Amino acid sequence: MGFHEVRFPAKLSFGSIGGPERRTDVVTLANGFEERNTPWAHSRRRYDAGVGMRSLDDVETLIAFFEARRGQLYGFRWKDWSDYKSSLPSREVTFRDQVIGVGDEVNDTFQLVKTYSSGGNDYVRPIVKPVAGSVRAGLDTDELQEGVHYEVDTTTGRITFAEPPSVGRQITAGFEFDVPVRFDTDRIQTSVASFHAGDVPNVPVVEVRI
Repeated sequence: MGFHEVRFPAKLSFGSIGGPERRTDVVTLANGFEERNTPWAHSRRRYDAGVGMRSLDDVETLIAFFEARRGQLYGFRWKDWSDYKSSLPSREVTFRDQVIGVGDEVNDTFQLVKTYSSGGNDYVRPIVKPVAGSVRAGLDTDELQEGVHYEVDTTTGRITFAEPPSVGRQITAGFEFDVPVRFDTDRIQTSVASFHAGDVPNVPVVEVRI
């Protein structure tokens, strides 16, 4: 799958609408009870890139980005302003934000994840597009140094430690991240007249699996 490691202009994604979607198959039985199942282990996010357009210059920037991605052909990074870091939105990122594994003295590579918890249930989301320079990692209560104790692959979201962590040591990380997406259309329609009238183009964007 083609993917460009470039972020959609953050100032244009600010104010966009969107969020996660799930796919649930619901079968209503003859007795009125339901059976529910899902073929998706992970949610998928959708956004509208057109909402953030505030000027004709913004529209030109959007069109240039769209053309450079060849429409739906190449994926790209998207900053979801409502969910873009390992901590709560009001807090700074710290190395203790997320537990990403436990040491076993064998494995030295771990996937960044973000855990969503509610009502005693958890959903663990793989993070595959961390923002370069934002990742902080630690073992138990000790923060480690990138480039010395570990390396981060920002194209996959994997952390590789210089040495496999000792048995039982809790591996934690904090980070900012982007969502891997593509345009969900091969056509953008806009006009000067409609834009001045307050209309903005509808530009759907959908998350892709990496």
